[in-house]
Amino acid sequence: MNIKTQDVSETRKSLVASFEATEVTSEHQAIVAEFTKMARIPGFRPGKAPAAMVLKRYAKEIDEEFRKRIVTKAYQDSIKDSKLDVINVVNVEEGEISKDAPAAITVTVDIQPVFELPDYEGIPITVEPTEASDEEIEKVLENVRAERADFKVAERAAQKSDYVKLAYEGSIDGTPIFELAPEKQIYGKVPQTWEEVEGENEGLIPGLGAQIGGLAAGDKKDVTITFPAEFKAVEALAGKTAVYAVEVQEVRERILPEIDEEFCKAQQAYDEEGLRSNIRNNIKMQKDGRNRAEQRRQVSEAMLSKVAIAAPESLVEHEIQGVLRQFIDQQMKQGVPAEKFEQDKEALFASARQAAETRVQTQLLLAKIAAKEKVNVEENDMNQFIYQQAIQSGQASDKFGKELVKARDRLRSIQQSILFDKTLDLVVAKATVTEGAAKSE
Repeated sequence: MNIKTQDVSETRKSLVASFEATEVTSEHQAIVAEFTKMARIPGFRPGKAPAAMVLKRYAKEIDEEFRKRIVTKAYQDSIKDSKLDVINVVNVEEGEISKDAPAAITVTVDIQPVFELPDYEGIPITVEPTEASDEEIEKVLENVRAERADFKVAERAAQKSDYVKLAYEGSIDGTPIFELAPEKQIYGKVPQTWEEVEGENEGLIPGLGAQIGGLAAGDKKDVTITFPAEFKAVEALAGKTAVYAVEVQEVRERILPEIDEEFCKAQQAYDEEGLRSNIRNNIKMQKDGRNRAEQRRQVSEAMLSKVAIAAPESLVEHEIQGVLRQFIDQQMKQGVPAEKFEQDKEALFASARQAAETRVQTQLLLAKIAAKEKVNVEENDMNQFIYQQAIQSGQASDKFGKELVKARDRLRSIQQSILFDKTLDLVVAKATVTEGAAKSE
């Protein structure tokens, strides 16, 4: 057998395994001999039937085994002979395989890219302070009170933080919005809804809450709303100026609860001091989490900026699917309609490909660092993962672990993910950390 290697790209090779006719014939004869030994044909003792009769009776089975044997030999020997560090077998082209003729099998593989590890010790990174300020604690405390606020009818004009029950009907240049966007009636006309006056969070119709202060029950007002140019919820309204006829039905005042013993106990604290302490600790934990994610991002980007790594296409294609699923899930949670993805599919795919390439390059880099630093996935690492996942899924850890062992592909993926995490944490531990200014919440 003769093997030739052809370059498809820096990380993709085609291995052409060529068999002479005598080699093919020999392999076919060996298979016929094997079948003859096992064949049971009436009138003949096992192994004594004529080869021609065996070949005729088991023609289909022999042909399948013959082709399989030739392709397997080509695949195994070509990879062994080439001495390539193969990641994935991309394709196998069998071509014509006949017992008395030469055969050529082409095996296309993706291989590990060759690159030198950059210096990954002492990478400069910046983190934010983790201590909670009095202002941050106060803001969280007020948010907790706001979540548990009571709302009482107010016989007065609406003020900031009040909730107003109202009806509205919108139009653009005299055309009702419910005609322009019939599939989104809620933006055109509603008989009753609630809107916060000058609230921090934007309501359904941008800017409406900022224009209803000073209105009392029974008041009517025409409100002008200009939708942002990138208004994704309803494209027909993007960049347009609408007039909404608003009628106030009721005004309710927000009554915040007192920070008393009952309120503190509801927040798992004995008193106000304990409540503020809990809030302080939670803020610190959140900042620690952000710092950890930011440190990992900074060291990853710093390392990749120092080395060129060709990402194997099969790994990139696999990652693209994960990136797309993650991105679409996030967008759908934000209310982006499904048809928007179809409209932007080219840009979406291009963005996903770029992110996937970066992921693959980072993984290849971390794998090489792990090998150099002898980072391994220990039994304790897997036990900890299984315990955490079992808690999140509500399963018993032993049952979750048994199911994981059965799913080999998933198990390997998890082990690889743990390895990358441990390696990235090692690089972060070797970094030079500087504390920057606190980020505003």
